[in-house]
Amino acid sequence: MTQAPGALGEDATAEPATPRRTGRSSRLAFWASPADQPRWARPALLVIAAVSALLYSWRAGPYLEVYYAAAVRSMSMSWHNFFFGAFDPAGTVTLDKLPGAFWVQALSVRALGVHTWAIVLPQVVEGVLSVLVLYRIVRRTCGPGPGLLAAAVLAVSPSTVALDRGNISDTLMVLLLLLAADSAVTAVTGGRWPSVLLAGLWVGLAFQAKMAEAWIVLPALWLFYVLAASGGWRQRLVRLGAMTLMAGAVSLSWMTAVTLTPSSSRPYVDGSDNNSVFHQVFVYNGVGRVDQATPNQLLSRSIGLNIPPPPPPAWDRLLKGSLGRDGGWLLPASLGSLVAGLVVTRRRPRGDLTRAGLILWGVWLIALAGSFSVSSSINSYYVAALSPAIAGLVAVGSQLAWRGRHSTTAPVLTGATLVVSLAYAVWLLPATGTGRPGWLETAVLALGAIAAVLVVVAAVRPSSARVAAAGLAATVAAVVLVPVVASVSMATNGLGPFDTPFQPVAVTAPVRAFFGVTATTSNLLPTLESARRWAPFLMATQTSALAAPFIFESGQEVLPIGGFTGSIPEPSLPNLKALVHEGAFHLVLQSPTTSDPRLTWIAHHCLPLPQPTGVSVPARNRYSTYYSLRSS
Repeated sequence: MTQAPGALGEDATAEPATPRRTGRSSRLAFWASPADQPRWARPALLVIAAVSALLYSWRAGPYLEVYYAAAVRSMSMSWHNFFFGAFDPAGTVTLDKLPGAFWVQALSVRALGVHTWAIVLPQVVEGVLSVLVLYRIVRRTCGPGPGLLAAAVLAVSPSTVALDRGNISDTLMVLLLLLAADSAVTAVTGGRWPSVLLAGLWVGLAFQAKMAEAWIVLPALWLFYVLAASGGWRQRLVRLGAMTLMAGAVSLSWMTAVTLTPSSSRPYVDGSDNNSVFHQVFVYNGVGRVDQATPNQLLSRSIGLNIPPPPPPAWDRLLKGSLGRDGGWLLPASLGSLVAGLVVTRRRPRGDLTRAGLILWGVWLIALAGSFSVSSSINSYYVAALSPAIAGLVAVGSQLAWRGRHSTTAPVLTGATLVVSLAYAVWLLPATGTGRPGWLETAVLALGAIAAVLVVVAAVRPSSARVAAAGLAATVAAVVLVPVVASVSMATNGLGPFDTPFQPVAVTAPVRAFFGVTATTSNLLPTLESARRWAPFLMATQTSALAAPFIFESGQEVLPIGGFTGSIPEPSLPNLKALVHEGAFHLVLQSPTTSDPRLTWIAHHCLPLPQPTGVSVPARNRYSTYYSLRSS
């Protein structure tokens, strides 16, 4: 059977099945594929993009990290706050992260107004763009069929769906790293020198979104370019050096500007004990995440929050529990595709794009997975950074399985991948959980049995392309069924970045109480206003975490004492005393048991007040905290 160009197994350089027709209605031009792609490519891609937009936006919005949301509101209030990434409206302290991703959110709020949707919308758009860019990368290295499969797998990956439904900076980082990979492909296929620099630019901008995590993907780009680009070793290494210098220069540009700004003219840098943005990035958010207490653990110590610790570092950390349910479903299939693909393509010439694509996604996956496995600090949404690599490997592996359908090796490897993936999925599935349908396990096993039969028939009758196609399609469907159902359940149940698929119901309720945007703070504001006594600040709080819901809801200054963890020296005790005596604020929200000299001074010089009655108190403010009133 002659395969039509543009199908799953075609070469990336194959011509389209039919020439592009002319004279189309302008209303249909949007759906028309470019001349170098089969006519079904763009319509299928647009459907996938629409599905991703629906999954990322359906019932999303009231489920935010209010610490980031408060900072975004503060950043939208002045360009000074915007540039420096100030957490509070008065600009006393910054976020404990670089502000790159939050600049986009702040511009959205500035344009659309303060609303949860204005904050979530950039992530929805960035997530859909990531799907489109991944298609472009895989299409140019392996063909439109694998490109569509990769885009679909990324679109329905549970970790990606969860991430893109909130206000977390990882969404923008993933998009920018995919743009860097796309520029690297352009540099290889077109031999364009500016594209090498553009790849470095995208990596530098990704650093602004998520700091040093963006640099972990650099080795994948290096190896891809070295192995696939034309020219001699010296030329390729020189261009890689230029790309790396560009990435470093863009990465450090904002940090350098902040460092050169006098400390009196900018907010104090949170996450550092010496007002250094380099310390914040490379220690607090860098090496400190390997073997030191996490920021959430430090916050818990400060105010008594009962935040569950992350799973301990381990080689199988990403394969089990909440992290496995979020991003582990396709890890066996992707790793199997990587190993089998490298074996199959081992004798191809150096510039082979399929093998280069395997190396790009394989190094991306291994580098990030390795860092996540040893880090002391991890949130479930971190694993979304693995999703593009997993999707790319699954797509390339499927393409190689199709191309090798006439041999006995491909059906054997396909069957092995099917058995391992389904056995792992059934093991990972919890018996019950939020959004977990009772029929799922039965459906997985039934579809897997059908796929196994077709794979066996394809092995017996290698000349039948239809049986081989049916077997491969059934295998892919069986392997992705659980993550697809998991993603749909997250959207229909209104879950977000801090949830994992099928998590226990007992976990869902506290997460919603802690991260959900509700009317709780609004109901409390009148009580606070009555006790404010016309002070410039609404109040002061121990840690930015306690200040966040009040800043986000009111847009008023709530002085954060000690930054996010409560441990930074801003404001100092003399400055705090001066603010109190000046009447800058009359209310303080803090833990009744603390050894911080600033807070013990407040406890000794202010009158303790009971919790407000008649209104509910925000969940993050219920942990051994009390109000205190200046006694003068």
